[in-house]
Amino acid sequence: MTSIIKVNTIQDVGGNNLLISNGSGSITTNNIGGQNTPAFHAQKTDSQQSIAFETYTKVTFNNEILDTDSKYASDKFTPTVAGYYYVYGSWGINTSAEVFQMRCDIYKNGSSYQTGRSYSTELGTSSVGAIVYLDADDYVEIYARQDRTGSASASIQHNEGQTFFGAYRIIGA
Repeated sequence: MTSIIKVNTIQDVGGNNLLISNGSGSITTNNIGGQNTPAFHAQKTDSQQSIAFETYTKVTFNNEILDTDSKYASDKFTPTVAGYYYVYGSWGINTSAEVFQMRCDIYKNGSSYQTGRSYSTELGTSSVGAIVYLDADDYVEIYARQDRTGSASASIQHNEGQTFFGAYRIIGA
């Protein structure tokens, strides 16, 4: 015996759509634990940004590649949906002078949460990634710091995809 149920929408008792079919085999899910949203990814593609010696500087990202729920603005991500998120960032230095140490930090609510460090002699990159619990009003940002030989400032690389920032919700966590 074979049974077939044909529907294009499945809702919960509150009338919220859980599954929607377009009739051609494509299904859209909503609120059933299958989406890693909110999520975003942004890059720096504008002019160089200066990083002073031994000073944490908030990195600006002008090119928004993905922003599923419009939760990325003013170079920070405020998901408004509580949960665990994978947050990542990277910045590249745009100088051929010797650099002793580069740091890339995830800041949560204005304070350093996770640090990535690299040691480079020139044109290096520093990256960071972490699982971060964010509640409805928490936010994250990326900060850079460089300890360049000679105490000079340095510029952030703004092309070649070296400077980016993103996050996505981890489902099932």
